[in-house]
Parts: sequence; C-alpha cells; structure tokens
Amino acid sequence: MQSCRPSAIRMPVDFTETATLLRAAADPHRLAILAALAQSESDICVCDFTAGLPVNQPAVSHHLKVLRDSGLVTCERRGTWVYYRLADGAAERLHTALVLALPEKVTAETEARDGTGSTGGAGACCTA
Repeated sequence: MQSCRPSAIRMPVDFTETATLLRAAADPHRLAILAALAQSESDICVCDFTAGLPVNQPAVSHHLKVLRDSGLVTCERRGTWVYYRLADGAAERLHTALVLALPEKVTAETEARDGTGSTGGAGACCTA
C-alpha cells in the first residue's frame, strides 16, 4: 500500500542567506529598480527612482536600503544626490541562489532556453 505522505526530506543546505537574497529581489518595486540598474549604462540618481516609481520618496529609500543591505546594489554620494549601480556579481548571485534552491528546474530551463539540453527526462519541461 502506498503512503500519501512522502518520506522525510533532508535539506542538505541552509537556505537562510539564499532566502534573504531572494526576499530582497521579490518585491515588484525592488525588481524594477534592479532591472533599471541592469539595463543602465551609467549610475542612476535616487531622484530618478523617486520620479519613476509609483511610491513616495520614503518608500523608494526603504527599497534601496533593502537592496543595499542585501549587497545587490551599491551607491555613491555626489553632492546632494546619491547614485546607485548594480553591485558587481549581483546577477550571478541571484542566479546561483535560484540554482541552489531549484537545481533541476533552473538547470533544465536554462538548457532548454540555451538549446544545450535534452527534450525529455527528469526535470525537463513538458509541453502539452
């Protein structure tokens, strides 16, 4: 007889740091900030985020602090204004966090997208 409960799952990794990093990026406004920084060829002034996001200045400052504290962005004060940039290795850190949390799924999707994977087997995407 088959049990309805799976056997105990062992978690081989402490996901505390991974969860903190993903939590920092898991807000629509913070994700918009990260996307803008990733696409920008130069640093972006805090005033541009305040003008470009549908939230008030204190909320923008909070979102930027969360991203700074997570190490995803860095900033530099220039006179009155603070300019932000994507931290070195931020995209790689986010990718690594996803691969650590969802290794088969992320790997299969990446291979399928890049054309380097197989079209079947465990972890492969199903198209029905």
